Amino acid sequence: MNALSRMARDTMTIARRDFMAIVATPTFLIFLLAPLIFIGFGMVGGMGGRMVGKNADSKERIYAVLDGSTARQFAATEKNLRDLFRGDSTPPDLILVKPQNHVEQQARALLAQQDRDVPAVLYGTLERPIILRHDENSGSAAYLAEVAERAARDRAAGIDRPLSTPHFVDVKRAGSSIGGTSATGVFAVTLLFVLTLMLSGQTVGTMAEERSNKVIEILAASVRLESVFLGKLIGMFGVAMLFIAFWGGLAGLMLLFVPADAFAKIQEMRPAIGLPAFGILFLAYFTMAYLLLGSVFLGIGAQASTPREIQMLSLPITIFQMAMLGLASASVALPDAPISLIARIFPFSSPFAMMGQAARSATLWPHLVAIGWQLLWVAASISIGARLFRMGVLKSAGAKRRWRRKRDREVAATAP
Repeated sequence: MNALSRMARDTMTIARRDFMAIVATPTFLIFLLAPLIFIGFGMVGGMGGRMVGKNADSKERIYAVLDGSTARQFAATEKNLRDLFRGDSTPPDLILVKPQNHVEQQARALLAQQDRDVPAVLYGTLERPIILRHDENSGSAAYLAEVAERAARDRAAGIDRPLSTPHFVDVKRAGSSIGGTSATGVFAVTLLFVLTLMLSGQTVGTMAEERSNKVIEILAASVRLESVFLGKLIGMFGVAMLFIAFWGGLAGLMLLFVPADAFAKIQEMRPAIGLPAFGILFLAYFTMAYLLLGSVFLGIGAQASTPREIQMLSLPITIFQMAMLGLASASVALPDAPISLIARIFPFSSPFAMMGQAARSATLWPHLVAIGWQLLWVAASISIGARLFRMGVLKSAGAKRRWRRKRDREVAATAP
């Protein structure tokens, strides 16, 4: 058996050992179901935020202090204008109030209410309305001004009904919208980041246990350290692929139960390159990102000699990954800016940025070039990571041997 085949056999032995040591434990089930915890916290936070927002919106009102035909004209125009708004952009509900003796004081009292939020109050005439507001950039005040303008024009022209009757024809979109592809790009980049953060960061944590129970020294004495490094990297990659396969299959099953209207909205987010190619590219870029970051992190983690030092390494690793997410997100938001080109070229952000590119553009050849470019950096990072791993393990083992030799000499010197 030659050296290469022996190294491959030792590598796969270490990979199988690490894979089974992680998967065949009850704690792996908790790790596998960790996204449910994140989703649960997100749902609770989202529900709380929506309830607070709805409660605030339900207490927000705008007022118009008008009477007679002016009030009726204003109300009719406001109803027609309100129909143009949808969702969160809808202005607060309008309340018409009859004017009293002191109209200005009445309007100021309405604006100063404590039991509800009143951003703007209108009084006066349609031709010369007076609008009280708390904020000079108030959209509600601008809305009241626009209603008064249209009501005054309609009354001057004698218009009391719509002049046109539109006929709407629904046409299905041939492809994805720009907003849909952008949303898909952001979602894909974020998902790729979360998976990489959860899974590649584990390579650093695996060193803590094996340093504490001397397993790494036993492995170093049994096989080549390069085999130990590659085996650990491949073993953790197998765990990552099992994680993705589990949640990918679960997501595919959930799509079978999605309502038709919701599924139609999901289809609007189809990536420009197509779903099959998009899925293949996602796996390819995850592999590149994992191997790039995992190999470097494993090599850096080997430099730490105590669990505390390994924990201290987690913060800069997380900050570095967040920086790569920010760079890739900027690439999605500004596809034609120089920052986008930088994100696609820089090796550690390239997988994330190119994932956003796949959602936005149907051109395939840039991905082939990017994967080739990333493979070069994967080879370089594995080589550098293996050397760092070897230096860290040998340094740790050498320090222990030197301490033991010194202790033995001291014991021999004091012996009678």
